[in-house]
Amino acid sequence: MIPDSALLARLRDSWIHLPDKPEETAEYTMAALTAFASSEAQLHQLVEKRVSGVPLSHLTGRQKFMEIDMLAGPEALIPRKETEILARGALQILGDLVHDRGDAQVIDVCCGSGNVALALATYEPRAHVLGSDLSPEAVSLATRNAAYLGLQERCQFTAGDLFAPFHARADLVTCNPPYISSGKLEKMPPEIANFEPKLAFDGGPFGINILARLIREAPRYLKPNSWLAFEVGLGQGRAMTKMLARSPDYFAVETLGDASGEIRAVLARTAVARV
Repeated sequence: MIPDSALLARLRDSWIHLPDKPEETAEYTMAALTAFASSEAQLHQLVEKRVSGVPLSHLTGRQKFMEIDMLAGPEALIPRKETEILARGALQILGDLVHDRGDAQVIDVCCGSGNVALALATYEPRAHVLGSDLSPEAVSLATRNAAYLGLQERCQFTAGDLFAPFHARADLVTCNPPYISSGKLEKMPPEIANFEPKLAFDGGPFGINILARLIREAPRYLKPNSWLAFEVGLGQGRAMTKMLARSPDYFAVETLGDASGEIRAVLARTAVARV
């Protein structure tokens, strides 16, 4: 199907750029919708829905993450390009772990659509991943994604609050937690506020409720000399590294930044796991 120039102009005229979706432009969106639509009439309908604010990934049911085509929908946060900073850092650690240990157990909390967990399992076949999310709808999507990618034998997802579903210790814990302060939720762009689950964003009054819990609780579920890796919001990196530095459970704290130098992921190695 050949893209309609009038429809592309319609997208351009209404376009609102979102910094956390740098890959999405009017032209990219038009190409994606054209490829997805089965008729000219459906293409017109899809463009109008996109203009009204419905996210592109909700219209196509797909989102690429770490070059992997995954299922997407309103059940969970749409994977963002910025989260690839966390995933790539975790994958590097995971490669080192399996080199030293032969295989590795990963726990991914706040798993959402399963994007981080499934990316790690895709690129490291010696990893087994357990994921959890407070939202049963997100867990359902993550489970469907595991089946879609043929990874259900090495990736299982369970509904639960952070580490509540787990009893064994892992070599690596990953997390892309909610980290937006509650007061900012209603000020988010309509495309996010109206179509994506608030549970995936709300980090409490200061945005660090889940981050603080993660740092406090993760050592109980990590083996000695193992790793915690998590994403942080803009401006939160230094506070989180200080929190980790004050804890006797961690050492070798590292940070990963984006193109502008902002800390977007934090990595910390455990000293001795808690009993």
